[in-house]
Amino acid sequence: MQSFTQYSPTEIVFGREAQKEAGKMAKKWGASRALLVYGGGSAVKSGLLKEIEELLAAEEIAYDELGGVKPNPRLSLAREGVEKAIAFQADLILAVGGGSVIDTAKAIAVGAYVPRTDIWDIWMGKVPLVGALPVGAVLTISAAGSETSDSAVITNQETGKKAGVNSDLVRPKFALMNPELTYTLPKYQLACGITDILMHTLERYFTPVTGNELTDEIAEGLMRTVIRNGRKAYENQMDYQAMSELMWCGSLSHNGLTGLGRPKDFACHKLGHEISGMFDEAHGATLSAVWGSWAKYVYQLDVPRFARYGRMVWGITQEDEEMAAKEAIRCTEEFFRELAMPVSIGELSIGVQPEEVLRKLADSATKGDTVKLGCFKKLGAREMFEIYQAANH
Repeated sequence: MQSFTQYSPTEIVFGREAQKEAGKMAKKWGASRALLVYGGGSAVKSGLLKEIEELLAAEEIAYDELGGVKPNPRLSLAREGVEKAIAFQADLILAVGGGSVIDTAKAIAVGAYVPRTDIWDIWMGKVPLVGALPVGAVLTISAAGSETSDSAVITNQETGKKAGVNSDLVRPKFALMNPELTYTLPKYQLACGITDILMHTLERYFTPVTGNELTDEIAEGLMRTVIRNGRKAYENQMDYQAMSELMWCGSLSHNGLTGLGRPKDFACHKLGHEISGMFDEAHGATLSAVWGSWAKYVYQLDVPRFARYGRMVWGITQEDEEMAAKEAIRCTEEFFRELAMPVSIGELSIGVQPEEVLRKLADSATKGDTVKLGCFKKLGAREMFEIYQAANH
């Protein structure tokens, strides 16, 4: 086992009616004034938002609200939330929704902690992230794992740039996870979530560092669980067992557990972030659109690793390492197809893109070819362009 530091402080309440602990958990973490952050109309129409309001009121916790969070969460709304949190003197930012809502809440928490600093300067690395207000989450989507992660991603609509920060300071203090709240998700959103969960562990699994036997077993077990229950959930979203397994997989896939002892790659996330930042495509869809092209571009660097992935996750029995590796990539893409997810840029709503757009995406991802991305294979602007090009059909 290689050296690692694991820090996962989020208190989890998991199971049916977990959201009913919202008031008590907010009180436990010292809240007296909470800013509720949510997305579109589903939290309102379902009655969930009203339920959370009543639970906070029962604990004599004042609250204000900010709705309107969209997928690929907007910097503009986060800035508005910062102003609202400061004016309200919020001491807790409570997200009611999925990853986009939680990431927005994290951005608000960071900005409200340093009132005279623009949060985009922090996200661009111009100003250090030094603190954040406490964040809590009532999860309604199994996907991003933001309820336990150290990351938060927001999109600057003015520049078309999507960027993230990583800091233990933004890990939520608590997360309330009731799988029944995910039953009414649109099928496409469910599929994007399943893809994102799988990718969070794939991006930790393919790295140049070996010698982490238990981490490998945990990662492979999680991926098998996602695939098996993802298929069941896609067929029947009222299947509590399948939906609950997915929800817990989402949390564990992005809290660091499946990558202990090795670095994160996350090149595919960078490839995808540029697409979703420029074109507002769904995050999960951009990941499935580029993963196969990335895998085919890099797999020969460690054929045995891809072969092991195929055997341990997909049950491939092919003895030849090269053939097993290629079959593993094929099985992964076929799984995405089962979920009606795109496996190329051409299958996204934007369609095939001209070469100059691909070069712009690659240049933006690598900051003008000044940084190398990933760790399984270091990727500059040329390599990123070639992967985009391979996916552009």
